[in-house]
Amino acid sequence: MLNFMRSKTVGVEQKDGQTLVARGALMDDIYGMRLEVTVRLPDLTITAIQGHLDRYTTPECPQADVFLQEAVGLKVDDPEFPRQVHRSIWRRSCQHYASLLVECGESLRGTAQILKQEAEKARDEEQAGKSETAPKARTASFGRPPRPVKVGKRARGRGEGFVIDLHVHTSQASPCSSAPVDELIRQAKRSGLDAVCLTDHNHVWNPDAVEELRRKHDFLVLRGNEVTTDQGDMLVYGLDKEIKGITPLAQLRQDVLAAGAFMAAAHPFRGFLLLGVGGLGLTVERAVERELFAMVDGLEIRNGKVTAEENAFAQQVAETLGLPALGGSDAHQVGEVGRYATCFEEPVRNEEELVAALRSGRYSVLDFGAD
Repeated sequence: MLNFMRSKTVGVEQKDGQTLVARGALMDDIYGMRLEVTVRLPDLTITAIQGHLDRYTTPECPQADVFLQEAVGLKVDDPEFPRQVHRSIWRRSCQHYASLLVECGESLRGTAQILKQEAEKARDEEQAGKSETAPKARTASFGRPPRPVKVGKRARGRGEGFVIDLHVHTSQASPCSSAPVDELIRQAKRSGLDAVCLTDHNHVWNPDAVEELRRKHDFLVLRGNEVTTDQGDMLVYGLDKEIKGITPLAQLRQDVLAAGAFMAAAHPFRGFLLLGVGGLGLTVERAVERELFAMVDGLEIRNGKVTAEENAFAQQVAETLGLPALGGSDAHQVGEVGRYATCFEEPVRNEEELVAALRSGRYSVLDFGAD
């Protein structure tokens, strides 16, 4: 029997008011590596980077330590950052180092957004004379009563309901992914999924290409998009518009409404618990006050790229706001597909039905377990 284990983790520390440090590690049965990436605030420029290889297989891998230094001076919030890393490190030395560096960049960017939002909120509350101990109830103004979120466990294989991984990335369209679309779909079928939704970063797949994938694999492939906004990443379904760079969330919301699409906040608390909830003074009552929650249709409460604590916190926020809850693997590697998924009560046959199903709220989140 073949046994294989892979673990990738990233943690972020705020050293002072001007510096963030991300520490990432990738460990499996073949490779072992660590990265420490230091960035300057507020422009998120890399000022220092240090790597350490514990295990590797090719003579090119150690050369990555030299190419890593070419990342000094890059800005991790630049939309071209993943491509810059791939051109320098992936193609010339070690793809695993490159993938880990991109993950560190995403975590640093997310952490910086969190710090900015918290600082802006604190200034607004101070100007308005609000008390930190008595925030306004978000549910009252939002108009939705709190409701419990269903999260189920399931073993691999078919079961009741129609199960879709709503959040995956392909190497063809997301520079940070190492998952070829054909292999990703084959893994989705092996995982017992009924469909998979391609949500590459700021990219909408050509409908003809997706239809060809459906015929080739005899499997339902759907289109979505993970859009980078000034208030975090958003999963959008039913919007046939390619948006480049960082877009204002308010503008994206207008596009979503005009198209009758559905938008959910992706991994809405990624990085919060890496900084420490206590240190930020973050509670569910404070979290639901974030402006972005008034502009989304749902929250991703199970994501394969964040901690269990961050997923649990997102679930509490979704329940408090009464917002629909989604699950997706956020797969960037083939073996990650289907880690989390969303189980719909009725079958979905196309993208129009997917949007209608998401709006219905008749679905639950599935956790397929660690393997």
